[in-house]
Amino acid sequence: MKKQILKVAVIGALAALVLTGCKKKDSGSSTDTAAGTTVESKVIKVAASTTPHAEILSEAKKLLAEEGWDLQVTEFSDYVQPNLVVESGDFDANYFQHIPYLESFNDEQKTHLVNAGGIHYEPFGIYPGKKDDLNDLAKGDVIAVPNDTTNEARALLLLQDNGIITLNEGVGLEATVNDIKENPYGIEIQELEAAQVSRVVPEVAFVVLNGNYALEAGFSVAKDAVAYEASDSEAAKTYVNVIAVKEGNEEKEGIQKLVEVLKSDKIQQFITDTYDGAVVPFVE
Repeated sequence: MKKQILKVAVIGALAALVLTGCKKKDSGSSTDTAAGTTVESKVIKVAASTTPHAEILSEAKKLLAEEGWDLQVTEFSDYVQPNLVVESGDFDANYFQHIPYLESFNDEQKTHLVNAGGIHYEPFGIYPGKKDDLNDLAKGDVIAVPNDTTNEARALLLLQDNGIITLNEGVGLEATVNDIKENPYGIEIQELEAAQVSRVVPEVAFVVLNGNYALEAGFSVAKDAVAYEASDSEAAKTYVNVIAVKEGNEEKEGIQKLVEVLKSDKIQQFITDTYDGAVVPFVE
């Protein structure tokens, strides 16, 4: 009986070792038993906004697959979760934001995210709602803008550049509606979560939109915007959309390869051909 019990115990122990080995293999990393080192997974998990980020990544996925990398993209509709899932380590990177937003998020949320590479620039634009000419603005007209810190400032600066308002001197990327010094048209600024701005187009005189939300709303920068940031402006460098990773991961092979592919001639040409000026490849 003792021998039989011992035999069962040995079999059970071996089975446990096999199962443990399977679990390690499924985790996406493997161990070189001879050297005792961990080999990086060939899977790259990226959190992204739908348009244009996930669409661009879809093109990159084909090129990465040719080099043995499995790019897995999950789409998000907000500007918070994509950062949190990278901070937690559930995702390797995200692709949806520009550097000022990333820095602001780090400050507010105490996260540790860094820029691993700039990919594209999305000109901010003023788009028609009930009106289609800025000269027709009248007292009481409403202009909707994003309410997050950096994007609201960017929208207000664009309105200032077009003579609609004047901001207090030197506020720059910290500008809020409280910094409006002059409002000659007597307009009302409606602050909304970025994803909601395009949904009030029928209700307001104009909306100021991020490039990706303009695309989702069916707007073309070249054809529909009544004003937008110039592609060769300082804003292009300031608001470049980046691949963001948790600090310390920017040199990982998978991240380096992802950035390399996204900055390749093929992907840059895809961006140029697809987005009609609403998305512009970033060239350093």
